[in-house]
Amino acid sequence: MKLLICDPTDIEAIEKMRTAGIEVDVRDDISAEELMKVIPVYHAMVVRSRTKVRQPLIDVAKNLKLIIRGGVGLDNIDADYACSKGITVVNTPAASSVSVAELTIGYLFALARKIPDATASMRAGQWEKKAFSEGTELTGKTLGLIGCGRIGQEVAKRAAALEMNVLFYRRTKTDVPYATQVSLDELLAKSDYISLHVPLTEETYHIIGAPEFAKMKDGVYIINCGRGGTLDEAALYEAIVSGKVAGAALDVFEDEKDDRGKKLFTLPQVIGSPHIGAGTVEATARVGGEVAELAIAFYRENF
Repeated sequence: MKLLICDPTDIEAIEKMRTAGIEVDVRDDISAEELMKVIPVYHAMVVRSRTKVRQPLIDVAKNLKLIIRGGVGLDNIDADYACSKGITVVNTPAASSVSVAELTIGYLFALARKIPDATASMRAGQWEKKAFSEGTELTGKTLGLIGCGRIGQEVAKRAAALEMNVLFYRRTKTDVPYATQVSLDELLAKSDYISLHVPLTEETYHIIGAPEFAKMKDGVYIINCGRGGTLDEAALYEAIVSGKVAGAALDVFEDEKDDRGKKLFTLPQVIGSPHIGAGTVEATARVGGEVAELAIAFYRENF
């Protein structure tokens, strides 16, 4: 089986696949144009969030039998279309959950205590003790989770340990330790912090937009370490300018190729990162390990 690594993958996982007999080629910075040219000879491919596997690519991938998405979510893959062509599509949903949850918790602290601004002030040689002594505690505050799958539940567990009141909205009835399921409207009305943890689908596109901001408390904080496109960034900008939203922390953006939330980052109330939620040493190793297991199992069953 010929397998193409399209995005950075743990070295030990790559060697494990090779030891099992898989012919692995590593092109972890391959462009979309080059991928279209080389994919026809491969039986399997490994991608993370950077590489998009859309219908045109699938149409030219005449020998492709397996797509492995290292990480959570399949929104960068036309999974239904691939499956209709007889291609197996799998991912590693649990491997990076803790890393994304910890980044979310980190942003809670950063927003509550204005840590990035304080650091920038210190780097500029300032000592603005009074200005940065008006932060707030997380204890006793209400955190609303929109979506409560693996990552959301990891966030809930950690937020509860901080003695936060955790609410969550999910379409299906779900029992979550440390958290209470409520309607979306109730979550919007009661939360001091709102964090998004839903996949990007037709139903969740801009699940938080201008109508939802209008239902929130004044001075609410928004965090999105989930998926770009679930949050209407233009509406968020207006909500911050108006004072409705006190601040936001964003790790994902609707357009991560060109725009990358540039207008939002003209606002001092916005902090963020370049889609690094799963970017820890531990998560990379776990993702790689699961990728290798999936690839080897498929190889042994089909080749």
